[in-house]
Amino acid sequence: MTAAADAAQEAQWKRWRAVADLYHAYFTGLILTVVTRRGTADAAEFVFRVFRRQQQERFLPGLRKLGIDHLPPAVAAAQYHYLSNWIGGVHVEYMYESDAKAWIRYPPPRWIWKGTAICGVPGEVSRAMLRGWHANNGVALGDLRLGFVCTKQSVDGQDGLEGYYHQYDHPLELDQRLVFARHLEAPLFDAKTAPALPVASWPKPRLEKAYRNYAMEYVRTAAPVMVQLFGPEDAGYLLHLTGKLIGMQYFDEVAAALAMSRGGASAFASFLGALFAAQDDTAETSQSEGTFEIRQQSWKLMDDVADYHGACAKVLEGLFEGLAAGCGRHIGVHMRTAAGGRPPLVWVVE
Repeated sequence: MTAAADAAQEAQWKRWRAVADLYHAYFTGLILTVVTRRGTADAAEFVFRVFRRQQQERFLPGLRKLGIDHLPPAVAAAQYHYLSNWIGGVHVEYMYESDAKAWIRYPPPRWIWKGTAICGVPGEVSRAMLRGWHANNGVALGDLRLGFVCTKQSVDGQDGLEGYYHQYDHPLELDQRLVFARHLEAPLFDAKTAPALPVASWPKPRLEKAYRNYAMEYVRTAAPVMVQLFGPEDAGYLLHLTGKLIGMQYFDEVAAALAMSRGGASAFASFLGALFAAQDDTAETSQSEGTFEIRQQSWKLMDDVADYHGACAKVLEGLFEGLAAGCGRHIGVHMRTAAGGRPPLVWVVE
């Protein structure tokens, strides 16, 4: 590969990472918006449903894709978290103890509660993530003896989120599949003995795209879950508000990665075109005097979402309004949608 091609590829990866950071921030922000606007109980239920849905959609296919579906249940479950999170840029540790017991540890800083966000996350919300995913892996594997024992939670002031999968000698009841043992501590991590992805099937370009998609997938899951849980009116408000707040905070970071800058309507229209390209969406821009019309032909993030609702488009509407505010004052962004809120989505920037 030539130097020019190398530079172009690095620039592409930088754009993908900026998209990942934007959607990562949106997902974390969405949880905090529910905590502050609806309370801890609703936020916990929302997080539970998001992670249960992801677990049901991804866990078993992921085991096969990673080539670990032949391992004992406790080991397979723990290695899944280690490898899949590693692909997404999340720091996780894995410690094998026996075929019936394997540890995972998410050391600080926590990816999902980035920066100061961790100060606003109640312990109940963090536990809901474990109830949604970790507690259900035994059910998914058809082994009701498999449970998860949590020994630490970062949001409770402990030095990470950690615990172990344990295969008991008897089937577990629903309330036994996630238990807490705060008096225990994970063994030390040894990178030399940890599993690794086969480099041949996970080259750098594939990993970079997977890094971007990892963060985006949380929003793909969260938006329809929120609509089903709270209804389209309330969900639309929360999705829109979160998007606007995150967009205002993240314009400069994303723009720098896209080689864009602040300005007026023209600068923002160019920014949106670059953002669509970075998330693999097709868009066409036309101009009439000082008004720009961007016709978004695809929204791949929401392709094939069976329970998609038009209110999910509030994700983009809020994000783009916030990003426009970060780009410059008095930039108007208006969305026109087809029936059902599906693409093409038309964005008028003026």
